[in-house]
Amino acid sequence: MKQTPSRAMLRAVGYTDADFKKPAIGIASTWSNLTPCNMHIDRLARAAAAAVDRSGGKATTFGTITVSDGITNGAPGMRYSLVSREVIADSIETVTGAQGFDGIVAIGGCDKNMPGCMMALARLDRPAVFVYGGTIRPGPKHRDIISVFEARGAFASGAISARELKEIECTAIPGAGSCAGMYTANTMASAIEALGMSLPNSSAQEAVSRTKIKDCEAAGKAVVKLTKLGITPSQILSRKAFENAITVVIALSGSTNAVLHLLAMAHAAGIPLELDDFTRIGKHVPVLADLRPSGQYMMSELIRIGGIQPLMKMLLDRGLLHGDCLTVTGKTLGENLRKVKPYPKNQDIIRAFADPIKPDSHLVILYGNLAPEGAVAKITGKEGLSFTGRARVFDGEEKSVQAILDGEVQAGEVVVIRYEGPKGGPGMREMLSPTSALAGIGLIDKVALITDGRFSGGSRGFVVGHMAPEAAVGGTLALVEDGDEITIDAQTREIHLNVPQSVLDRRRKTWQAPPPYTRRGVLAKYARVVSSASLGAVTDRETEDADGVP
Repeated sequence: MKQTPSRAMLRAVGYTDADFKKPAIGIASTWSNLTPCNMHIDRLARAAAAAVDRSGGKATTFGTITVSDGITNGAPGMRYSLVSREVIADSIETVTGAQGFDGIVAIGGCDKNMPGCMMALARLDRPAVFVYGGTIRPGPKHRDIISVFEARGAFASGAISARELKEIECTAIPGAGSCAGMYTANTMASAIEALGMSLPNSSAQEAVSRTKIKDCEAAGKAVVKLTKLGITPSQILSRKAFENAITVVIALSGSTNAVLHLLAMAHAAGIPLELDDFTRIGKHVPVLADLRPSGQYMMSELIRIGGIQPLMKMLLDRGLLHGDCLTVTGKTLGENLRKVKPYPKNQDIIRAFADPIKPDSHLVILYGNLAPEGAVAKITGKEGLSFTGRARVFDGEEKSVQAILDGEVQAGEVVVIRYEGPKGGPGMREMLSPTSALAGIGLIDKVALITDGRFSGGSRGFVVGHMAPEAAVGGTLALVEDGDEITIDAQTREIHLNVPQSVLDRRRKTWQAPPPYTRRGVLAKYARVVSSASLGAVTDRETEDADGVP
């Protein structure tokens, strides 16, 4: 009787006497019309909720935020992007914990939606299914958002006209869905499917399709089944499951952001995962997918030949996946893949093991005096395997982009962008604008770029991010000066500033941390509590794991 007032409130939102006896299922929707990635998710949430109700549960839909990386990239607003991952996780945990849902369906579209949803589901440990909102279709002439970013550089160099730039801007994004290549959204959706937390094929469906609606309906039915079976994320998110996710990300040539997000998701699940696990697994897993940004195909084209399920079957048969991992189907990964058919024989999107794009991982973890805690490089082999050049140093992204577009950066240089880390940014902005500018003016294969920030899944070139410790807390990156020689070697997995230690010691004595970007609000709070990128840039680690802002 003590919950009579609670039931009275719920009756006002549509509950009946019969509903109080059913599993209560929360539908966490990231709908928003501020970005094409999420503009259709309200329809998907309604489909999932209706399926829950038809399957004997009672669905209640609630919202959370999203931030558009594509819109904020290259602007101060990008500081909020990684922060949004934490807000999404916290908000889903808060609503579900407060309302006492028995199960959850979480639906995400843009980059931080996926890890944010998964962090919440792992913390809550209630029966749950994640649904990916789906990929966007390509624009005319095989264009996507990266085409626009790179066109800006092409315009700056005089390679295209203002009219051509406007035409690309107006046609590259044809409608709803997440960015079209194997960028961060599609990478993380694929990783979550490999983890077993979404239904088979959820990662490889177009946003605007009957297939995606069916996926949502199946998720609604599945979560009710999971509540009856008592299967929760802690039974699915094992160490082996995370190894499966890493393997699939490597085979797909996925985004460097997968490293950051999988570390954070594993932390939320209580699973020990380290940077070195990516190296250990990567020694045995080849890059097989010829997908953008380093390749030529888009997600829609991979969907047409079967999505990632045939790839996972290839990896399983090769002994590279753990087939005994439980999934949200209630079956193991191996059981889910048993009847999956191979790719068509005439396709060239996914290579055979005998003809890989790269025989080992493109995600290379580097160490050295520039990154004692580690850094993450995306080396497909097309950029070369080593680079030595003189530093061209920029304190912040904006200065670097302007210098690139003004022609100040020269071939053979190492572009250094610092004070963009989790604390220093704050928020660890993506360096898509600098890499796209370099591509647009024709320097992407002639320079290297290193940063304590991170990269969009759409970035390409000889790039190294996540450098830790970051410059804002006194990492060696803060001591680099114009003209210093830097060596990056993907084969030895090293990154070094070729300056005598005595010189670095002298520089350190005069170094001062820059003032915080802001002292109030969510960015200031984030900067105070966020951990190193090498730990996933999470905000709920024990105090001794997080460095304070100097």
